[in-house]
Amino acid sequence: MRILVLGSGAREHAIILALRSEEVSHAIYAAPGNAGIARDAHVVDLDANDPVAVTEFAKTEAIDLVVIGPEAPLVAGVADALRERGIPVFGPGKAAAQLEGSKTYAKRIMDAAGVPTGRALRAHDLAGVAAALDELGAPHVVKADGLAAGKGVIVTSDRAAALAHAETYLPTGPVLIEEFLAGPEVSLFFLSDGDRVLPLSPAQDFKRLRDGDEGPNTGGMGAYSPLPWLLERFGGEEEFVDHVTREIAEPVIRQMDAEGTPFIGLLYAGLILTEAGVKVIEFNARFGDPETQVVLPRLVDPLSTLLMAAASGTLEDQPRPAFAEATAVTVVLASEGYPEAPITGRPLTGLDEAEEVEAVHVAHAATALHDGRLLATGGRVLNVVALGTTFREARTAAYEALSRIGLEGGQYRTDIAARVLED
Repeated sequence: MRILVLGSGAREHAIILALRSEEVSHAIYAAPGNAGIARDAHVVDLDANDPVAVTEFAKTEAIDLVVIGPEAPLVAGVADALRERGIPVFGPGKAAAQLEGSKTYAKRIMDAAGVPTGRALRAHDLAGVAAALDELGAPHVVKADGLAAGKGVIVTSDRAAALAHAETYLPTGPVLIEEFLAGPEVSLFFLSDGDRVLPLSPAQDFKRLRDGDEGPNTGGMGAYSPLPWLLERFGGEEEFVDHVTREIAEPVIRQMDAEGTPFIGLLYAGLILTEAGVKVIEFNARFGDPETQVVLPRLVDPLSTLLMAAASGTLEDQPRPAFAEATAVTVVLASEGYPEAPITGRPLTGLDEAEEVEAVHVAHAATALHDGRLLATGGRVLNVVALGTTFREARTAAYEALSRIGLEGGQYRTDIAARVLED
């Protein structure tokens, strides 16, 4: 196939690497891409958030499938424009993308579908925020209602910090104050064609900047898959996935279809395993980052077949995706100052040496070539991804590779997947 992947992060690089690993050779284009993606796809100068530009390019280049990576093009209606021209696209339309673009919309859908989630109050000003904080109590959970690149959430027992966070986002719209839910978190992806869903393998990511889940929330500092500890509580991964599919994913997809906003693309369920059962923290309308970097390398089935089936409304013809027994760990290398004020433009070294470590590859997130030098151009710079037969093996490889990479002021967590090490 001729495939266009929209986006410029490690998630998009992971998607492209999965497509390139297939036995069938595809012509893969990426917009806008990054330095790493440019090694594995044809990078094109195209505004990924412009529905007209994307559609015209897809028509001119006879693209068979468009895969939308980040949330911004979805909310901009890129998928709608492509579908109107008859171009298969993996990604929900603008209306359905509200599931991520508006926390209030997502809560309404969950309520209508009978999906378990925490209580939430909406506030339009600081007085409303203060009243909601007092009503729900600490720890406080405050979320920007709209898109915030994974950084619009704060969880804190400090009421003043919660108010300050809300004050930051109120100029752009309302905020939600939510009930605090305690328990381990799980990310689970579902492919959807608007009627049917197929689950992928669960992963766990690490949102806080520093070891021990300390520091500010980020877009994600690492992840691992599968989750062996699901065995004790649910009897295994398959049983857990079946439960979430039945109780959460399928009801949401049915509700959205009934409302005339079918969800076609990737439904990301951010879950928390509370003492009262599995509840939804949030939904996203696209592959998660960095979870995609550990889920897709374990996928046995051709990704292109699954994405095209979702885009074409034929998921019922596909078996449940299969995954290798391998363990996968990814660690994010971030720039100094991330997430508040990342320092960019610094050179990166040692990537070739890092990829010499067995079963390791690097997914680029924010890199560019300038005068022959590889530079870090954003907050989260790259992901080191390692596969292994055990988590100890995968972690050892990931951190060995990371030790070979040079970035002045670079920062990363040293405890990714440490809790699942085998004895």
